[in-house]
Order: sequence, then structure tokens, then C-alpha cells
Amino acid sequence: MTLTKTILFPEIQKTISALNLENITVERKITLQPLIDFIQNKVTNQQEVRLNLICTHNSRRSHLSQVWAQTAAAHFNINNVFCYSGGTEATALFPMAAKTLEQSGFKIKTIATGNNPIYAIKYAANEHPIIGFSKTYDDDFNPQSEFAAILTCSQADGGCPFIAGAEMRIPITFDDPKAFDNTPQQAEKYQERSLQIATEMCYVFSKIKSE
Repeated sequence: MTLTKTILFPEIQKTISALNLENITVERKITLQPLIDFIQNKVTNQQEVRLNLICTHNSRRSHLSQVWAQTAAAHFNINNVFCYSGGTEATALFPMAAKTLEQSGFKIKTIATGNNPIYAIKYAANEHPIIGFSKTYDDDFNPQSEFAAILTCSQADGGCPFIAGAEMRIPITFDDPKAFDNTPQQAEKYQERSLQIATEMCYVFSKIKSE
């Protein structure tokens, strides 16, 4: 049976089409290469690809990374990819991170409110939504073995020398847009970080050979 290619929402497709993968520096490509190698090995061996994107509070960078990694996998038609996120502690998915994703074309529905809201984040009409909420990286919601742990912030990288169940531990850190919260630059800086993450995740999955 031939798997049909996922049709992303048009605004997301437009966002991805505008990304310039050539802007990624040589140094950054070296940082991303272990993730490419991990995914390629799994795809070559016809195994499921599980990625757990981790930052300190599971509120901004890890969520952006989870969503864009899952979307990039769909865009490049790499199947059996399952992306998760977590923190060294649980807080809440920061509203500006969700709003930034909406501006790139994601359809987001709040399915539970409270101190730690739960969001359904859709990138395509016929795909399961990504469930976004803050949790620790070892939460039962996340895989317990056979996954790569991707450290998206230097604090988590330094604070998590060992992650139980991870086959690989890969630091790919991003600057925190939180530094611009409650400033006139907030929206701009969140968008900038989101698009950097989108560019790098698209670069990673563009390198995967599925046949």
C-alpha cells in the first residue's frame, strides 16, 4: 500500500516555502548532524522514530521544537515519526508560543483550561493533533525507551547528564525568547525563534532518505 503524502494547511506550507535552509551555518549543521544520523538509522531499519524535545520548563522552545519537528517529518514524507516534549519541571505552555504557531498557520484548540492548559495543535486536516501541555520529560505521556532526547536549552543540557531510556542524548540548544517577554519586541522575537527552529527541523528532515 502506498502512503499518501500529508497535505499541510496552506499557511503552514507557505511558511515552510519561505524558509531558507541555506542560511544555516556550517557550525549549526554539525550540531544538527547527530539528529539526522539518529533519524536516518531508524528509517533505514524501518523502525519508529521517537524524539523527546526537552527544555527546563517545557513552556516555549521544547514545544516549538516538537511541533515543527512533527510538521517537518510530514512535509518531507518521513513516516512513523512521533515527537514529544518535556521539561526538567512542569509549568505551562506559554500563550505566546501557541499564538506564534497560530500565526504560522497551525490550528489550535484549547481542550482543557487551568494552570497548565492542554492544547490540540493541528498542522493538517487529516492528521492527529499534537497534544501540547507542560510535563516533565519522563512523564507517562512520553516514551519511556527507544527515543532520542533532544536538549533544546543549555540549562536542561547541563542539568540532565543522564536521561533514562534515551538511546541518544543530543544537545541542540536555542536562545530563549522569554528574555523578551513584556517588551515591544516580544512577538517579533518569538516569531524569530519559531522560524529558526522550523528552518533547522526542515533541514534535518530534508536530509533523510526514506527509500
